[in-house]
Amino acid sequence: MRFVVLVKATKESEAGVLPTSGKLTEMGKFNELLVKDGVMLAGEGLHASSKGARLRFDGGRTTVTDGPFTETKELVAGFWIVQCKSREEVVERFMSAPFDGGEEIEIRQVFEADDFGENLPPEVRALEERLRQKVK
Repeated sequence: MRFVVLVKATKESEAGVLPTSGKLTEMGKFNELLVKDGVMLAGEGLHASSKGARLRFDGGRTTVTDGPFTETKELVAGFWIVQCKSREEVVERFMSAPFDGGEEIEIRQVFEADDFGENLPPEVRALEERLRQKVK
């Protein structure tokens, strides 16, 4: 099973405050362990929302809103994509994530093709498989 672990934004991350070299070293060691254990598929930090945009789709119209966005608690500052046997395994692994200042992470399972059952037409399933092969 794949999971995305979302790192919630803080006032500091939204202000563009970069992690200290010590924090980056801790994060590197944590990431190294995830890679060594074969569970980390990806992981990155994100720039502040002031450098981002939101697109809203409604009735055939698309509206673009430039950042920054006001609700910090709703924003993501970084992520990991990991592959583990269960949500409990992800929780266990991330209990030792190098955070300690009120930071918050959220763990969400990623949909797999089989999760859609009969709603996923065979031709779409085949297309998804071909696309995933090209991405790897």
